[in-house]
Amino acid sequence: MVSQVIAGGRRVISGAVTEAMRAVPRHVFLPDLPAEEAYQDEAIVTKRDADGQPISSSSQPTIMAIMLGQLGLAPGQRVLEIGAGTGYNAALLKHIVGDDGSVVTVDLDQDLTDQARAHLAAAGYQDVTVVCGDGAQGYPAKAPFDRVMATVRVSDLAPAWLGQLTPGGRIVVPLELNGAQRSVAFERSAGPGGPGAPGAHWQSRSVVPCGFMRMRGMLAGPDMTRRAGADLTVTLAVDRPLDVTAVARALAGPPAECGTEVIASRAHFFDGLGLWLAASEPMWGLLSGPAAAGVARPLVAIGDQHVTVGVFAGESFAVLARPPGGRPGPGMRMGPGMRAGAAGFPLSTLGYGPDGAELAARLAAQVRAWAAAGRPASDDMRISAYPVAGPLPAPPGVAGTGAVIRRQHTTFVVSVRP
Repeated sequence: MVSQVIAGGRRVISGAVTEAMRAVPRHVFLPDLPAEEAYQDEAIVTKRDADGQPISSSSQPTIMAIMLGQLGLAPGQRVLEIGAGTGYNAALLKHIVGDDGSVVTVDLDQDLTDQARAHLAAAGYQDVTVVCGDGAQGYPAKAPFDRVMATVRVSDLAPAWLGQLTPGGRIVVPLELNGAQRSVAFERSAGPGGPGAPGAHWQSRSVVPCGFMRMRGMLAGPDMTRRAGADLTVTLAVDRPLDVTAVARALAGPPAECGTEVIASRAHFFDGLGLWLAASEPMWGLLSGPAAAGVARPLVAIGDQHVTVGVFAGESFAVLARPPGGRPGPGMRMGPGMRAGAAGFPLSTLGYGPDGAELAARLAAQVRAWAAAGRPASDDMRISAYPVAGPLPAPPGVAGTGAVIRRQHTTFVVSVRP
């Protein structure tokens, strides 16, 4: 399993993390699975709700390793984990911080915490503190912590997490940014006036694509997924009404097509372009469904699902698509950010409904703006988090205008690194 993680090559995995993953037996935390399944580099769902939707899992080992690297753990540190799951990640944390360090893991459901506690004991990590409670409150009884880590998707930073961190602490969370998810490592930034002065905020140190289940409890964000039966799904950037049946009807009609003159790759879709659109386009949405649902010329195929992104307004929408054949047209270039020989395809936009042509042109303009900015990827993005009651500076921002995402406790500003 660890060899698969290392061979993935997306990130350099530290020696401390790889040693922990070799030492902690994942199959002990997944006792209902054969060992050969437990050691695949895959996420494994371990609990579903009454509707059959997954609400707990053992995360994919690769993203676990990457996030542990983002956390920057050292022996002797005190760690708070939000989302106990099976207990496997807590065991990895404890292995790295060692006997002189401590780990507290919190989960909302009693059955999950009972299982995590039993798994940890079976694996020899009885000294991990497992708490049943709402993770949004942190765990003041053992604060302060040197590191805080969430293993569930969050749309905000809980004041309790930040308040329970040491002055030099770091927090790593799978942050939902208008529908796009990124694992972000934040540290305090004093600002020009020093600690506590105007401009003090939390600044990203690393930004990595990821995918996690939504947090439940007090800090649960709005459910932005809209479904039309069992097939068609639209995930919106912001919580707003959308008639998904109208989307399905519009898909049956002929689209208005607009070229972008931009060649991109599958990796761009999941990384830079996806984040750019989510941060800068308030009508952003993700459309998915099987081929039978009519998702024509999808940007990517994931298993039996066709997936693309676009903008949605009323009964009209526009999405990104590959032209038929997927080959570059005359005068099209890869541009910066694509290696020679990289598998890319020319992007088009397809507009549906009465305003489809206008939305297709709008989406194409966003793609061109991303390409003109140098095709920034997640690594090129900077995410700043400001207390909602504090001052907000005017950043250079995405596409020179700034992308501001307001939540209950935090205002996030997404910009391209200078």
